[in-house]
Amino acid sequence: MDKILNHTAAHVLAYAVKNIYPNTKLAIGPATDSGFYYDFDFATPIKDEDLPKIEAEMARIIKEDFAVERKEVTRTEASRIINKNKEIYKVELLHDIPRGESITMYTIGNFTDLCAGPHVDRLSKIKAFKLTQITGAYWRGDEKNKMLTRIYGVAFAKKSELDAYNLWQEEVKKRDHNKICRELGYYTSSELVGQGLPLFTAEGATILRIMQRFVEDEEIRRGYLHVKTPSFAKSDLYKVSGHWQHYKDSMFLIGDDVLNDNVMALRPMTCPMHILLYRSELRSYKDLPMRFAETAKQFRNENSGEMHGLIRLREYTLSDGHIIVRPDQIQQVIDECMDLVKYILGVLNMEDDVSIRLSKWDPNNKEKYIDLPDAWEWSQNEIRNALKAHKLKFTEADGEAAFYGPKIDIQAKNTYGKEDTLFTIQLDFALSERFGLTYIDENGKKAKPYLIHRSSIGCYERTLAMLIEKTMGNLPVWLSPTQVRVLNITNAQDEYCEQVKRALLAADIRTATDLRNEKIGLKIREATLKKIPYCLIIGAKEQEAGKVAVRTREGQDLGQMTVEEFIAMVKQQVKEFK
Repeated sequence: MDKILNHTAAHVLAYAVKNIYPNTKLAIGPATDSGFYYDFDFATPIKDEDLPKIEAEMARIIKEDFAVERKEVTRTEASRIINKNKEIYKVELLHDIPRGESITMYTIGNFTDLCAGPHVDRLSKIKAFKLTQITGAYWRGDEKNKMLTRIYGVAFAKKSELDAYNLWQEEVKKRDHNKICRELGYYTSSELVGQGLPLFTAEGATILRIMQRFVEDEEIRRGYLHVKTPSFAKSDLYKVSGHWQHYKDSMFLIGDDVLNDNVMALRPMTCPMHILLYRSELRSYKDLPMRFAETAKQFRNENSGEMHGLIRLREYTLSDGHIIVRPDQIQQVIDECMDLVKYILGVLNMEDDVSIRLSKWDPNNKEKYIDLPDAWEWSQNEIRNALKAHKLKFTEADGEAAFYGPKIDIQAKNTYGKEDTLFTIQLDFALSERFGLTYIDENGKKAKPYLIHRSSIGCYERTLAMLIEKTMGNLPVWLSPTQVRVLNITNAQDEYCEQVKRALLAADIRTATDLRNEKIGLKIREATLKKIPYCLIIGAKEQEAGKVAVRTREGQDLGQMTVEEFIAMVKQQVKEFK
């Protein structure tokens, strides 16, 4: 994606909007990895139906083939131009430019905008463009500020590139988990419940239950102690942990005396409670590492503009875990955590869909992070060495750490190209100190342990969303909510179909029947659209032979089998996570 071209297209969008809606206030309009956007403060809200009108005005402006003129200006001159147009957001941006730094403004036709650039020299270089969507966005990403209107778009140097983009977008829409899950009936939503709070049907809940049982069983096999802790607690707990100071604005508070912080809070994470479980008894060096895990409902007050389907929610389910370790065990335990993550990615067949990031602190942001530079350098090196020991490719990113320590973030992109964290492993040098954790070392003296936060499958809902998009809803047999649908050809086979269903259910194979008086082709098609792995078709021949005719959702005819043979085949696939 040509960022300079797209940046120029963002200015053309602003020019067009100002022509059509003169009272609109301009905010920012950068290029992105996938196109461009511009944020506006409209006097009257606009809708998706207004985009063609804006596109038409953009096309008219581009046809004029204006030159894009760059001019360095003084702060006084910039202020005069901005204030003349009453651009309140630009005034704030101008104020933030450091004294002594050059100030540039770009002019297209009779439209001038404060901008650092760069841009193409003439508008004729924009051969094709498209406005793609309207969303809300807080000014400067801060929910305390006004909600603005963000218009997204893409621009290209060739029309053929736009044609290819449109084809790609059609494929993207087919893979959108939100669309697929609703078509398959896995969840729904309601304005009466609220945004970011999906209502899972029996089928959707079945998928999550299977995932959770798989993860919990695997964690227990690896020595984790599965615990259960409350979904909310006194604010005092989060003041000790530091979450109150760093995450309060993202927490849901319960209570009347919010101004004085005399409240309860829904938990945004379980680490303080797992720490208290450790602290409930005197521990020896022989007890470590001590591994706590929990399938935990957690709550975060996400901005409405950030939420999408199952990827970002206000209530979500996390495979949370916390390991208390001696200093000499840190590398070993990080290795174990990485091994678990790699195993689960392998089971889900997602190893090639992720990237790894070492998320570090930002030493210039003292409000966001604990100000202990030596501790940060030591802990970041510990994680870096662990990643190198595994010979893993990874990038490093400043300002992405948790406030208490650096992280290994396993990143994945959704079908629209937006990146989110799937799994995480964090080395914490602060919380054990805050809570006064100790253990008795081999010399009988008190020593301080460290804390490793980790998630083995991440947020179940988010991981499911990524898996749905990867498979286009064709989940593997072991994870499909309905694995088999038994179909009759005529009602004469109803009793035998029910007998087959009972045998499959007794073998722990999730089975349903479709005994409607409809054509078999229609029933096969409907089962295929529901992404059910197998249809068992039963007519007079199958009933007489005591067998079933097996058909896959891909349309493959596997011929007749006995019920026992079919059960053995499916159970082997489930065993192998196929």
